[in-house]
Amino acid sequence: MRVEIWSDVVCPWCYIGKRRFEKAVETLRSKGVDTPIEVVYRSYQLDPTAPAGNPTPAVDAYAKKFGGRERAEQIIGHVSGVAAGDGIEFRMDQALRANTVLCHRALHWALASHGEVTQAGFKERLLKAYFTDGLDVGDPDVIAACASEIGLDGAALRAWLDTDEGKADVVADFEAAINLEISGVPAFLIDGRYMVPGAQDVDVFVNVLERVLAK
Repeated sequence: MRVEIWSDVVCPWCYIGKRRFEKAVETLRSKGVDTPIEVVYRSYQLDPTAPAGNPTPAVDAYAKKFGGRERAEQIIGHVSGVAAGDGIEFRMDQALRANTVLCHRALHWALASHGEVTQAGFKERLLKAYFTDGLDVGDPDVIAACASEIGLDGAALRAWLDTDEGKADVVADFEAAINLEISGVPAFLIDGRYMVPGAQDVDVFVNVLERVLAK
């Protein structure tokens, strides 16, 4: 089984959805399902207009999008509570909204160089960098440092990001999302045929995966 997940590293529901999907796979394994499940992360940008090299407080970005700081804090409070229920700590008070193109290129580098399991681990580190650590995930030095922390060659990645490598792969993911009519993330495409939108509950993911496997 192959699962492609379109998501962004500044998307709270993408972090929550990742954690829930992984728990669903663990549940299947506990039931004795041993079918290989390949998970690949695809690129999607919630805010492609975010300027590169100029991060802004995430709270301000939410206030601008949702009509004021009070409403923004309500939304952030709600999603932070949901995340906590899934074992994720959100520190949105210190999060910095940034352009995520470099993150997506780096994730393609991880996939091509080290495979999908390493890519998933790198994705997790970048999500934590944004939501918990308050790091600028639009900074290539930060991205390279995150790579080094999980045992990758951060120096090689940093040099690679100075090239044009990976840009075409990211654009291809964006175009694929348009062709698949993906208008929000996370979006889970199973075996190229079955689309599951959103950060579904663990049981929902389990049921979908079981039905697909049965076919």
